[in-house]
Amino acid sequence: MATFNTLSEALATYDAWLKDTALPLWWRLGVDHERGGVLEALTVQGDPAPAPRRGRVQGRQVYVFTTAGGLGWAGPWKQAATHALDYTFEHFQRPDGLVRKLVSLDGQVLDDGVAVYDQAFALLGMATMHGAGGYGRDLPAEAARTRAGLQALRDPKAGFRETDDHPNQSNCHMHILEASLAWIEAGEGDWDSLADEMAEMALSTFIDADGGFLREFFDEDWKPAAGDDGRRVEPGHQFEWSWLMSRWGRLRGRQDALDAARNLFEHGKRGVDARGIAVNALWDDLTVMEPQARLWPQTEYMKAALALGEEADALAAANGLWLYLQTPAAGVWYDKLRPDGTFVDEPAPASSFYHIICAIAELSRFQAERR
Repeated sequence: MATFNTLSEALATYDAWLKDTALPLWWRLGVDHERGGVLEALTVQGDPAPAPRRGRVQGRQVYVFTTAGGLGWAGPWKQAATHALDYTFEHFQRPDGLVRKLVSLDGQVLDDGVAVYDQAFALLGMATMHGAGGYGRDLPAEAARTRAGLQALRDPKAGFRETDDHPNQSNCHMHILEASLAWIEAGEGDWDSLADEMAEMALSTFIDADGGFLREFFDEDWKPAAGDDGRRVEPGHQFEWSWLMSRWGRLRGRQDALDAARNLFEHGKRGVDARGIAVNALWDDLTVMEPQARLWPQTEYMKAALALGEEADALAAANGLWLYLQTPAAGVWYDKLRPDGTFVDEPAPASSFYHIICAIAELSRFQAERR
């Protein structure tokens, strides 16, 4: 039986969960008040789960707490966001303006390498903070330094090369588009060209010309990668790109982008099972490759449905996501749902909070526009 019968019911419940339980818990225990920065995870019992810290998580939590302020959380959102951003600049920022990958619990460098993905979230956090009224540093200037440093990660043929096992991929470009749109929405028009480049690359390269779905991995010529990697189609990323292409399409008045967003959404739905849960991955014939279901595709299903005005799908996604939040301690989440309906017993990753609060923010915006 569905938990929510209407989107209004869903918003009321998610808003209370967010403001009354999740945000206070992650401020109290998910922020390291002694050493600085934010933790990587809490257990599903609501206890700290110490681990080396990734640059991307600091940026995501800046976004989380700043967005919480925009949603009306009365807690110390700016103090929390500032805390994470201070730590980013002190321990993660390299001399070239890029954010390194990993530091220890006491802030010592463990991996001085950089990833495009991590820069995207540093930029997103800075954009959100700038849009919320600023910070002690000139954030547009800091973001410009990071963007300039990103040029060293350019692929000679198109876009960027990621620094992991899949150098030619769509995912890191998706988050650069997201960060660029956030800067544009914060009033900084000099991000237009980067946003346009990422969106155009999706239309020309990442989205399969025949199938209309978006692929994950490519070879050095930006053709589908060989083997299983090239055949991987993730429902969550169909939805996430759909949401972004909807935003960019409306911004630019581009019907081709809006059509692509609709097609991506429909392809993503091929990965939504009978429970209303979006699975991790499909093959490129849109049959199930990986039936396990992480939390984040559920949030992206909800965001894309709301962007396209698909209320029944948004409600299904809201009900599906709620399953992941039924943990022993309120305010945390399960990350992985097995095909048999049981959850993997592991800590709740802080990185998922970005996905959750973004979905709640989209639901809040959708409902406000309907009033």
